[in-house]
Amino acid sequence: MDARAVKELVDEWMIPTPPGAYMAGIENRPVIARAEGVAVYDTNGKRYLDFGSGQMAAALGHNHPRYVASVKRSLETISHSTKTFLNVDRLELHRRLGEILTRPLQKSLFLVSGSDAIEAAVDMARKATGGVDVLALNMALHGSTSFVTRSLTFGWNRSRHGLAAPGTSAILAPYAYRSPFGDEPDFVEKCLDLSFEIADSNFTGRPAAVIVEPVLSAGGVVVPPPGYIKALRQRAHDRGMLLIMDESQTGLGKTGRMWGHQHEDIVPDIMTVSKHFGAGLPVSAVCTTPAIAERAVGNGYFATRSHACDPIVCAAGVASIDIIQEEGLVERAAAIGTRVQAELRDMMQEIEAIGDIRGRGVLHGIELVEDRKTKAPANELARAVVQQCQEAGLLLQARGSHGRLNVIRLVPPMTSSDDEIDEGMSTLRKALSTLQKTRRLQAA
Repeated sequence: MDARAVKELVDEWMIPTPPGAYMAGIENRPVIARAEGVAVYDTNGKRYLDFGSGQMAAALGHNHPRYVASVKRSLETISHSTKTFLNVDRLELHRRLGEILTRPLQKSLFLVSGSDAIEAAVDMARKATGGVDVLALNMALHGSTSFVTRSLTFGWNRSRHGLAAPGTSAILAPYAYRSPFGDEPDFVEKCLDLSFEIADSNFTGRPAAVIVEPVLSAGGVVVPPPGYIKALRQRAHDRGMLLIMDESQTGLGKTGRMWGHQHEDIVPDIMTVSKHFGAGLPVSAVCTTPAIAERAVGNGYFATRSHACDPIVCAAGVASIDIIQEEGLVERAAAIGTRVQAELRDMMQEIEAIGDIRGRGVLHGIELVEDRKTKAPANELARAVVQQCQEAGLLLQARGSHGRLNVIRLVPPMTSSDDEIDEGMSTLRKALSTLQKTRRLQAA
């Protein structure tokens, strides 16, 4: 499909958001036609390695055969059902998810999207505590489709949406690479001291919860320093607040553990799951303890959607857990992480624009800077790297927050082979090296 035809279709029929989203570089922007495993193919037949795992939701690879078989079986039996009655696949997914949760997490409720789950988790915390105020990190992304999730997505500034939900405010993200406290060893304590001094003065009543990602993925792949999340949970509990962990982009193996919070030696009070939970179909979950669930429901808690608990998405969720467990994908994600980290450390010796590398499992970020001393974000370079990699057959994205879009995010599927990982990393290295040489020539 040529660029002119695509432009005509977009201009006539689509509401493109944000403005110009699909027009920038349209002459070089692929239209995806099919996918298999780690590769996607455009309408011209060109192959790309997908190091973005789709929209972070193809971490099991595209069209995994076991997922496809499960969905086909559901289509041939029952794909949609009223929630007035239970269905077999829903009951099986509740059991299978419950078995892999970290105790005392045990109970689950199914919805459709990640935003659904966050909104439902916030409401659960409010019903369970009787509080209202909810805190999120100032580089967080927790969704964009509901009033509540938009208001807790500080990474792209709430001004994008105008109004903000009452009882929502930000605290300082533990971004050690750009610490306002310098290189002081008590970074965690100072970050939390300042955060809660401001939070306490902003609370409009009794607080309910603080929400955090184990790795701030869209905000720039920021990994909280050791001890931060445990200390954050303690500060929350001291105030009668619950800790909600958004595991949309870290759960179900991506970090090399089944759940991202397992790296932190804590268990959240409430946890959300989405993205590759459905292996390709949209299903999400809110998970909590029996005690919190009982308290919330007793105070009138209720959350659902028309297509929440559909047999077809629940069957996909069961298939996802089967694939992860039976194919050893948690361990595979850890092995991929070790391979990627070694390659990135080596790249950092060669590429001066790499200021920092960070991540866990298959989720990694490369922060590009104009100068390692000033740490000025290299946004233009990041855009050029993404474009050059795309032209060379590698799909990845630049991420960040507050005007910084200088972090190259790598999220290869957990099913990637060593050869596919090496191919993608070689393409990335070549792009970075070529662009570095070009910059040097321009500066000479």
